Amino acid sequence: MKNISKRNNQNPLISPKDLEPSNENMIIECLLNPGVFEFNGKIGLLVRVAERTVQKEGLLSVPLYNDFGNVEILDFNLNDPKLDASDARVISYDGIDYLTTISHLRLLFSEDGITFKEGKNYLSLFGEGDYESYGIEDCRVSKIEDTYYLTYTMVSPNGVGVGLRTTKDWKNFEKKGMIFSPHNKDCAIFEEKINGKYFALHRPSSPELGGNYIWISESPDSIHWGNHKCIAKTRDGKFDSKRLGAGAAPIKTDKGWLEIYHGATEANRYCLGAILLDLEDPSIVIARSELPIMEPIASYEQTGFFGNVVFTNGHIVDGDTIKMYYGASDEHVCLASFSMNQILKTLGQ
Repeated sequence: MKNISKRNNQNPLISPKDLEPSNENMIIECLLNPGVFEFNGKIGLLVRVAERTVQKEGLLSVPLYNDFGNVEILDFNLNDPKLDASDARVISYDGIDYLTTISHLRLLFSEDGITFKEGKNYLSLFGEGDYESYGIEDCRVSKIEDTYYLTYTMVSPNGVGVGLRTTKDWKNFEKKGMIFSPHNKDCAIFEEKINGKYFALHRPSSPELGGNYIWISESPDSIHWGNHKCIAKTRDGKFDSKRLGAGAAPIKTDKGWLEIYHGATEANRYCLGAILLDLEDPSIVIARSELPIMEPIASYEQTGFFGNVVFTNGHIVDGDTIKMYYGASDEHVCLASFSMNQILKTLGQ
C-alpha cells in the first residue's frame, strides 16, 4: 500500500533529553505514546515518561509509588540468593516481581502543536495506592461535554488493569478507580453517548485460550461496564497477527466510527491499521484494514529503546485531517497527519 501518513519534518518532537527526571534519584529511560487533548486554545499531551533509578555499587535499586504518589526506592544486594535479576525489565526477589522502570504521565502544552513545554501550575500524574504502585501508563483522553475522561493502564503486583480519572480543568482530578480488572489495557471511551450509554474499546488478554483482541463494552455511568463483545481478533500472516489494541477515542464520520488501532506481529513489529464501526451499534464492524496505514519505516521508528514500533493513543481532528501524535520505537514522541477520506478509501468506503 502507498504510504498515506505524512510525518512531520521536525520529528521526533520530544525525546528523553528534552525533559527533566521527576526527582534527583531517577533517570528518564524513554518517552511513550501520549494521550492528546485540546484545552484553552492549546494542544495538550499526557506523555508516558518511563524512569529508572540511579544505581548504587553492589546494589540493584527498583522504584515504586506509595499511597501518596511519591517514589520509594528498594535496594537489593546483588549477592542475595533471593534475587533473580536475569531479566533486565522485571526482577524477582523472594517470589515478588518488581519492574526496573516505572511510568508516570507528564502534562505538556503547545501553541503550535509542534513545540511542547510543561505548563506552569499543571502537575504530573503519578501512580497512587496498591493498584498503581508500579506506575500508570498509556493514557487515552476522551472529552464528553465539559469533562475529560482519562483511561490509563494501572500496574502493580496485583496485575495490569484500566483506571479512570476525570477532570474539567487539568488541575483537579476525580479518581474513579479500576474500571476493567486485570489483565486489561488499551481502553478508549467514545466521545459521545450512543442511545444514552457510554461505550468503550478495551483489550482483555487470554494467553491460554483466545488472545489479545479488541473488545467493546457499554456503561450507564462510565464506571460500571458490561455487555462485553469481541469485535476484532488477530489474523495469521497479517500486520496484526500476534496482538492488537485500540488507539485513541473513535472518530465519528458519516460512514461510521473510525478507529485507528495498533497491531503487532510475532516479531513485535508494531504498525497501525483502521477499523470502521456502525454508528448506531458500534459492536458491528463495517470494514477493517487488510494492510497497515502506517508502518515503522523512519529511522527513529526502527531504532530506539524498542525498535520497529509506531504506537498511538491520541490525535486531534481538524476537518479532514487527523493530526496523530505517536510513540516511535518506545523512545520518542512524534507527529504524523492523515487524510480521513484517504483512510476510509483504504477500507472501501
